[in-house]
Amino acid sequence: MIDPLDGRLLQQLQHDNRQSNQQLADSVGMSSSACWRRVASLEAAGVIARYTALVDREKAGFSMSAILHVSLDRHDERFVSEFVVRVRKRPEVLECFATTGDADYHLRVVVSDMAAYNRFLDDFMFKIPGIRHVRTNVILKEIKYDVALPF
Repeated sequence: MIDPLDGRLLQQLQHDNRQSNQQLADSVGMSSSACWRRVASLEAAGVIARYTALVDREKAGFSMSAILHVSLDRHDERFVSEFVVRVRKRPEVLECFATTGDADYHLRVVVSDMAAYNRFLDDFMFKIPGIRHVRTNVILKEIKYDVALPF
């Protein structure tokens, strides 16, 4: 469980991880050294997994985004493992979730355009052994996109 002070630190870091340690400490009302120790502790514990930049996908040339619903034909370990290994290596796949319901996996994929998406399907998805069905929902508009946890 995250204590309230760590929660405030994490909230601030999720909002802007480029602020200085002093700015971060001031924003949560603590000393710079105590702030540094707490952040270092959160990093060491794996609570802070990594630091990154959020890039506007459309401005970066990835105008098409889709949710793929993937069903496997067989659920034996070999096919599941191969699917997971291959999907983790593809940069177009931003997220992949094993789910309950009609599909076994849901993937969020970004590509430059429809032609690139067709290549992704033909050259990658349809060549993974054990896939029974891939259904695509093209994302027309992002209503809300966030990665910050609600501390």
